Parts: sequence; structure tokens; C-alpha cells
Amino acid sequence: MGVFVFLPLVLPLTALPIARLAGQHLHPRGTTRLLTVLAAVLAVCSTLCLGLLVVVGTAQLPGNPLPDSWSDPEVRAAVPYVETAGTAGIVALTAALVTCAGELRRHYRVRARTHRALDVLPHRSDVAVLPDDAPYAYAVPGRPGRIAVSRGMLRTLDADERRALFAHERAHLTGRHHRFLLTVRLAGCLNPLLLPLRSAVAFSTERWADEEAARAVGDRRLTARAVGKAALVSRPAVTPELAHFAAPGPGPVPRRVAALLAPVPPARSWPPALTPAGFAALVAAAGTAASALSSLNAAVALFLVLKTATPL
Repeated sequence: MGVFVFLPLVLPLTALPIARLAGQHLHPRGTTRLLTVLAAVLAVCSTLCLGLLVVVGTAQLPGNPLPDSWSDPEVRAAVPYVETAGTAGIVALTAALVTCAGELRRHYRVRARTHRALDVLPHRSDVAVLPDDAPYAYAVPGRPGRIAVSRGMLRTLDADERRALFAHERAHLTGRHHRFLLTVRLAGCLNPLLLPLRSAVAFSTERWADEEAARAVGDRRLTARAVGKAALVSRPAVTPELAHFAAPGPGPVPRRVAALLAPVPPARSWPPALTPAGFAALVAAAGTAASALSSLNAAVALFLVLKTATPL
């Protein structure tokens, strides 16, 4: 097992360059899927290696219920600095799992609370209008998915801009964007090095919905105008778990408007090889493959060592 058990804990760093460059060279749909897959695989691999460290570290604690042979010299030699690494692994894995459980609980609690609030409001089809003069709109996933829009937002936009707004929010629901967002949030809980992918995927899902809205209404400038106008009057999102139409921010909204005023992005799932984005994608793919192989190697090696050390 050796040092290979530690590699998946740091290899998520290889995904950071493509997180910055993918949005410039890929369709936002491809960017969202690529970054989510990278985050999920890297998070699973690093968590598996933390689990292996916990197994070795727990075996060294006095009074543990594991077989005594699991703490013999052959097992300790399988992990460098076994006492320190094993104890740190116990702490790190416990913290990661507790944080992950808290994120899941918060996600489903917000969804349930929002659905209960919307169920008491009059609505047409999948749209619920909130009697609030503060302008905002967001998609609420579930069965059925709902679009919540405030009275203030409807007053801000004209009829054509409202069509763009509803098309944007419906794109969030039909594309199941909440699943991508939840996956990268959980990945960040399991390995903090993956936290930058949260903002990258949040932006790419908004861009994905923008492109779907522009296609639905048939006017990219109209969609850009709706996004920009809504951002000027919107307040900060109080529920980041839900996809908001145009939550204000110093960077993402201007970038979204600029992208909508540009030509339609190419519908490719991988950037050209001889570009910085292509090289970054290859580095991320190599890092992900190395992480998977390292975690598999560590798991098999530890299994063989424990099998040898445990009497039949």
C-alpha cells in the first residue's frame, strides 16, 4: 500500500485548472457533466483511502474490537507513519462524514420546507407566485418540480422577459441541475480540495439554463436582457441549495450576459487537445485515473496484508 494511500487525498488538485478553463471551451452542459464526474470520482477515491487509513489506525488503538493480528508489524509497515496517519484518518473521515450528512440534511430540509410553503399558495401549472415585492425567482426540485417567482420579479420584467425567466427555471428542473449541484457540494465535504468545483458547477448550470432559455424563446439578446435586468434588482440568495434566476454577484452575472451576447457555444464534450483547456482536461483525467488506481492498489494491498496477518 505504502505512499499510494495518500495520493488520492491530493490528486483532486489536478481538476482545478480544467474547472477554470472548461467554461471557455465547452458547452455549459458538457462542463457541468465533466466537472461533476471528476468531483464524484475523486471524492470517492479519497474517501476510500481515508477509510483504509482508519482501518489501520483503529487497529493500533488499545481496546479496539478488531483482531489482534491486525496490529502486528506487517500491518503497521503497510502504511508510512501509521500511528500519526491512522489517527489523523479517523479524525478526517469522521469530520467528512458528519459534514456530508449535515449537507444532505440541509438540502432535503430546505426542499421540504419550500414545497410546504408553496403548496399553500395559488399556482398555475408549475409556477407559484409569492406575494413578495422583493424580486427573486428560483426552481424547486421535487415531485413535482415547481418554479417560485415573486410578485416583485414579475413586475420588473416585461412579458417577453418573463418567458425567458420561466424557460430558464424549467431548464433547471428538466436538466436535474440540483443533482449536479448536490454532488459537487458533497464532494467538497468529503475532500476540501474539491471545494472550488462548487462555484464552477454552479456557474455552468446557470449557463446551461441560460442557453436552454435562449433556445426556447429564440432570442439570445432578450435572454441576456432578462438576466441583466433581474440581477440589477435581485437580492442575495437566501437558499443557495436552489437554482436562482439571477442572484446578484460581481462576476457570474456579467459573464453570463457576455456569453449570451456571443455566438452559441460549440456542442462538444471535450476541448481541443492542442489548447490550454485540452491539456488541463488531460491532466484532470490523468489525475482521476491515478487516484482510482492508487485507491484500488491500496485497498487490494491492505486486504492481502490483513488476510495474511489474520489466522484462519
